Amino acid sequence: MSEYLIGLDVSTTASKAVAIDVNGAVVATASHDHQLDTPRPLWSEQDPAEWWRASCASLRQVASVIPQGSIAALGLTGQMHGLTALDAQDEPLRPAILWNDQRSAAQCDAITEAIGEDKLYRLIGSRIFPGFTAPKIAWLREHEPEVFGRIAQVLLPKDYVRFLLSGERVTDVADGSGMALMDIGARDWSGEMLEALAIPRDWLPALTESQEVCAELSAAGAAASGLPVGTRIVGGAGDQPAGGVGSGVVDAGQLSLAMGTSGVAYAINDRYEPDQQGRLHTFCGPIPGTWFSMGVMLSAAGGLRWLRDALAPDMGFEELAALAEDIPPGAEGLLFAPWLSGERHPHPDPLARGAFVGLTLRHGLGHMVRAVMEGVAFGIRESLDLLQAQGLNPSDAVIQGGAVNSPLWRQLTTDIMDLPLYRVNTSEGAALGAAILAAVGVGAFPDVSTACATMVQRLDESLPQMALVERYNEIFATYRALYPALAPQFHQLSRLDA
Repeated sequence: MSEYLIGLDVSTTASKAVAIDVNGAVVATASHDHQLDTPRPLWSEQDPAEWWRASCASLRQVASVIPQGSIAALGLTGQMHGLTALDAQDEPLRPAILWNDQRSAAQCDAITEAIGEDKLYRLIGSRIFPGFTAPKIAWLREHEPEVFGRIAQVLLPKDYVRFLLSGERVTDVADGSGMALMDIGARDWSGEMLEALAIPRDWLPALTESQEVCAELSAAGAAASGLPVGTRIVGGAGDQPAGGVGSGVVDAGQLSLAMGTSGVAYAINDRYEPDQQGRLHTFCGPIPGTWFSMGVMLSAAGGLRWLRDALAPDMGFEELAALAEDIPPGAEGLLFAPWLSGERHPHPDPLARGAFVGLTLRHGLGHMVRAVMEGVAFGIRESLDLLQAQGLNPSDAVIQGGAVNSPLWRQLTTDIMDLPLYRVNTSEGAALGAAILAAVGVGAFPDVSTACATMVQRLDESLPQMALVERYNEIFATYRALYPALAPQFHQLSRLDA
């Protein structure tokens, strides 16, 4: 009987389960939504019970269509950085603080001053951002001391689900890297970071590599999820490195552009070389002996969802894209600054805001849609420029996320990047990557590269149009001037909000 692998993605918006066979064919999928809370401006929280409810519902749905006894392993992935603080009875002390929460800017400044910028870059592979886990812990110490004083365990979102499924407190090094508590070069927790932040080591889970079997499904986990007792669980990875695996980006020099809720330019390296100014994240890769660098914009395709929800809630995304088809490049002088949730790269500013610049009476909804698409692509290009400055010289890139569903968005992104972009044979992304890691973990393939060669195939490719490349280079120069010009106003608006 064939064996099947399951990948579970505990994302910001939903928990999605994907079942594949050993050839990579998707045989079942299920997804159940999460509720997101924004109790204050720039805050972002979720009830961990949402993840557990949605994960179990998705796993039960997938398990119901797979022959009994044929599930080989489960791989986990999910949103990175989220702080899930548990008490001594393993109960969440408060809603989880998510990756796109911006409340802990002051704590980031204090940690940077305590450690020193240069040492911090070398240790954690990045500047420290409010989205990371460590400054959230520091924020709890200062603002919710009664909660902080009861912390017994800190877990990331997918690892909280793993704990409920298995009873094991484990995270993989790729996801753990985003907590800002690891020595990334050593692939281990950093004693220096823990001492500086006065965080006990026993608050943190054990570390494992992404493809290692690290847990088995308990009786309680089996009853809740519908999977068999004893099902093996591998380490998995955060959503970005798992998405890299799911799109076949596993070797040095390869590039992925992800344009989902957030936007990411992602590349693999076989050595640890963090950006000397901390302008990128450089974290442990999902394959032993590898690291990945990525530039992150906090709002990408989510910007188009915001526009739709705010101005045209009854329209579908295809209808919106159709409005933008006949709008020329540059949207007749309209630019969109895509920083709706603050920003990380290349502008490490939690107070950055979104803006339409250049609105006139001539502009309509179609112009705004086109400007949003172009603004997101310009934001990704800024991260690509940083990767290229590190020596990356890709001949092409895979594009994934919600933006790939729009031929217009895909083509204008190709023109803005001046780089051929291709799609792969699945839209399952991170969940597929988690399932591939599970397949390697139980011996179905000797390594991740071999598994991806079997399971991930290229589809259509879009090529840059040189006339539009030149046009977009001109517009990009103006786009790059937006943040320096607007940042003082963003900060003043934040003070007015306060």
